[in-house]
Amino acid sequence: MTSLNRRHFNRLLGAGATAAALGVSPQAKASPRVVTIASLFGEDKPETRIWVRIREQLEKQLPGRFDLRIVQNAALGGEKQVAEGVRLGSIQGSLSTISALSSWVPESQLLDLPFLFTDRAHVRRVLDGKLGQEFKEKFTAQGFVTLGFINYGARHLLAKEALTSPAGVNGKRVRVIQSPLHTELWKSYGARPTAIPITETYNALKTGVVDAMDLTKSAYAGFKLYEVVPYLIETSHIWASGIVYLSQSFWKSLNEEERAAFAAAGAQGARHFDELIVADEGASVERVKGAGGKVLAAQNLAEWREGARKVWAQQAPALGGIERIEAIARG
Repeated sequence: MTSLNRRHFNRLLGAGATAAALGVSPQAKASPRVVTIASLFGEDKPETRIWVRIREQLEKQLPGRFDLRIVQNAALGGEKQVAEGVRLGSIQGSLSTISALSSWVPESQLLDLPFLFTDRAHVRRVLDGKLGQEFKEKFTAQGFVTLGFINYGARHLLAKEALTSPAGVNGKRVRVIQSPLHTELWKSYGARPTAIPITETYNALKTGVVDAMDLTKSAYAGFKLYEVVPYLIETSHIWASGIVYLSQSFWKSLNEEERAAFAAAGAQGARHFDELIVADEGASVERVKGAGGKVLAAQNLAEWREGARKVWAQQAPALGGIERIEAIARG
């Protein structure tokens, strides 16, 4: 061994001895890996609190390994912008409604069919079965590694007027997500659908670009939309399913232990999210009423469902046939 190599060897030996004396391994000194997470809302909403729970679970399983940075209040964009970022790998994880991802997995619009599900338990039964596994695989193939399904609650009509029946919607400009199914739903009632990103809806409603939209109770309060559309009509026409997902490039960079930890934390977080949403819906309704908003029951439900059936028939060829749709509806 040359004198130069001997000196280098002695320095390494000395560093190792010092670390051992302090009870610190070279790996333990490594900085946690930063993981960028996108949330549409602030720290008090389920969309952010789920990631706080996932971060806590990961820290228990893999102390000091990851640093989940939760970027709140749609600072990284709306659902579609975030999804693009996840596919590119600039964002490592987020949540999304199935609706917003339907352009990548068109078959998933099956879950958005109006009046398909009767309640939250009905949705859970379906997604815990073969259909849920089928869609997980399809989302993963498009770059969205699905850790679990979540339920944002039912979508309701939000409007500037008390539009409690389908007749009231006729001729109104209704904001919709960029989904053919949602567009056809409101057309079936004679409305004029207008696709607008969720982050731009407040101003669109305020300035009169659109007259109404549909959304869950939690998001209605979260975006303060009651300030511009003070009526929430409880149509419950679509149960808004979603996924907790990671970037495929990030997932591939993890070892088996890390993948198992994220999978377990994500599944636990998804269950936690559903519990949070139920509580948040109640709090959201109280907040809306306290701000002068009004929550009304939908009228003429048979007419609402008739419009939905038209959408079923129209979408059936692309979604596995009407028999498949009817079977899911029966639960």
